[in-house]
Amino acid sequence: MSLIDNAIYVGGRRTANPETLEATFELLRSQQGMAWIGLYRPDVAEICAVAAEFELHQSAVDDAIAAHQRPKLERYGSTLFAVLRPARYVQETEKVEFGELHVFVGPDFVVTIRHAESPDLGGVRQDLEADAELLRAGPESVLYAIIDQVVDEYAPVLRGLEDDIDEIEDQLFRGEATVSRRIYELAREVIEFQRATHSLLNMIASLEDGFDKYGVEHELQHRLRLVRAHCARIAERADSFRAILQNALTVHSTLISQRQNDEMRNLAETSLAQSEEVKKISGWAAILFAPTVVGTIYGMNFEHMPELAWRFGFPSALAAMALTSLVLYVVFKRRRWL
Repeated sequence: MSLIDNAIYVGGRRTANPETLEATFELLRSQQGMAWIGLYRPDVAEICAVAAEFELHQSAVDDAIAAHQRPKLERYGSTLFAVLRPARYVQETEKVEFGELHVFVGPDFVVTIRHAESPDLGGVRQDLEADAELLRAGPESVLYAIIDQVVDEYAPVLRGLEDDIDEIEDQLFRGEATVSRRIYELAREVIEFQRATHSLLNMIASLEDGFDKYGVEHELQHRLRLVRAHCARIAERADSFRAILQNALTVHSTLISQRQNDEMRNLAETSLAQSEEVKKISGWAAILFAPTVVGTIYGMNFEHMPELAWRFGFPSALAAMALTSLVLYVVFKRRRWL
């Protein structure tokens, strides 16, 4: 059943609990009180029935049917239409889930259409029913209490996001490979949370602008100003979270660049060391090559070769080998190849 709770209030007291929308409409006319109809994901027929009874504007009805609306506050004659974006933090998945709540507020009725699990409108109804004086103020008291509940449920979301940011900072300096993806995902959640809170602040400001024009009671004005102050603090925290995540992305990019630079420096140092080793090997190879050439030439078994019968041929060959090797050694040493 999409009809979650349904009641008629007279003088701030709950006087009837109709089981159907038709019964609600009849009792509202007879008792001349205030109806509060709570719907959870209703079908088109139910929304159209409510719209026809309370003469809701077709544009607002179309928005309620289509859902997936941005947060906004619109006035159609004597009826207010508010779209709120409640949020809750799911600990199991470490994600923020955003819902959607449509609220129609008229002179003698409140219709809430909830498209998600939050906010807890049952708790709001219980608190208001326990304060008949406040509920006697009319449909505006219900709207303000609902906004207050939405803002209150933002607080656990802030704590969850703060815990996630702390975890990201630890992952960042541990150099985990998946941290950049998590930063981007969390940044999207924070941006959506910012939109919800700032839009709600604008809605509250619009309601405050109409205090004098629509004769809102002073107690309700005071309560809404407290809600605005609470929402402003939450919005400031959300803004700071976005700045922290932007800084985290900058730090992450810097750390990646630093690691890449370290790797390039290590590669360059390795390449330089290898080059030095190649120089040494080449130098010693050249030094050993000279006597090898002399020894190879005079090791050939030919009868007619120069200096074969010379008495000092062998010592001269050894001296030539040693001198050539020494000259090459000195040259390579001066060039720091050895």
